[in-house]
Amino acid sequence: MSFRRIRAVFRKEFLHIVRDPRSLGMALLIPILMLGLFGYALSLDVNHLPAIIYDQDNSPASRDLIQAFQGSTYFDVRSVSGDYPSIEKGINSNKIVFGLVIPPDFTRLLEGGNVQVLLDGSDSNTASIAMAYVTTVVNLYALERTAQRLDQRTGMHVKPLTEAQVRVWYNNDLKSRNFIVPGLIPVILMIIAALLTSLCIAPEWENGTMEQLLSTPIRPTELLLGKLSAFFVLGAADTVMSLLAAVFLFNVPLKGSLAFLGLSSFIFLFGALSWGIFISAATKSQLIAYQVGLLSSFLPAFLLSGFIYAVDNMPTVIRFITNFIPAKYYVTIMKGIFLKGVGMKVMWLELLWLTVYAVIIFTLAVSKMKPKIA
Repeated sequence: MSFRRIRAVFRKEFLHIVRDPRSLGMALLIPILMLGLFGYALSLDVNHLPAIIYDQDNSPASRDLIQAFQGSTYFDVRSVSGDYPSIEKGINSNKIVFGLVIPPDFTRLLEGGNVQVLLDGSDSNTASIAMAYVTTVVNLYALERTAQRLDQRTGMHVKPLTEAQVRVWYNNDLKSRNFIVPGLIPVILMIIAALLTSLCIAPEWENGTMEQLLSTPIRPTELLLGKLSAFFVLGAADTVMSLLAAVFLFNVPLKGSLAFLGLSSFIFLFGALSWGIFISAATKSQLIAYQVGLLSSFLPAFLLSGFIYAVDNMPTVIRFITNFIPAKYYVTIMKGIFLKGVGMKVMWLELLWLTVYAVIIFTLAVSKMKPKIA
């Protein structure tokens, strides 16, 4: 292997990138635009759920329950003088998520009864969260009322036998942004890396310049390493900008090792760029390479990496497929480094799989070139 020939290919490819301002601008600006768009627009936090309360009892006890809902940041009580038609109209028009109906004999039912909650189930995720929030508020209110009633009867202070002391170890504020942004960086890098390199071999065949390379003594490995190195500089710049935006723009805590972050990013970028080169070498068409690169990078990285959707909740077949998605391992590493501060000792297996993927894909890309360059 000749590093002189690799350097020559790198210089030629790098100059080609620099002299194309549109492609260069796309490669540098799209990651920041995507990070800003998803980071600000995509949120899993469920707060200020709009609701209407139908109070049929209008007693001090029912007003205390209403106050419990009004005093919570999780709810936005639009009206406390609603009725069944207003609740139905609000749900049908998507103005409220749920309606709370307090029965006329609510005070007596505190001895043992229920309030009615009418939920909009068209968004099952929001409905499930709203149901959990409402149940928690009602249960806490019922416990407080029970303790007060026992105090009045016995004159003694009543304390629950068991209390949950909750301590959140990672992401103390439970902000979805701290969960989304570290997982979004691998998705963006996978898309950009695959799309950039998917168009680096195919144009050589379409423009007829590959024949000139065929007449040189350059080897397939040298050719691909030279091209990959040029795009690696661009990918490294995207990685640094994304990390800086995550830390300083979105204030995501970075608790782990920068050295391990750099090593894992290097291996992931190498594998992602190799995948794009493999697609370009296999298709020999810019249009097909672009389409295959987009489909094979965006959809798997977004849907099957655990970026938003938990892999453990997927069907068995899909969980098996996720084992071949490199973004899955890099997402795990990024979240571990950012939020948990863990390193090589904990995530060595994920790093190993990234390395194996990168080596296999690069080897396949070289093998695709061998019959053409002899």
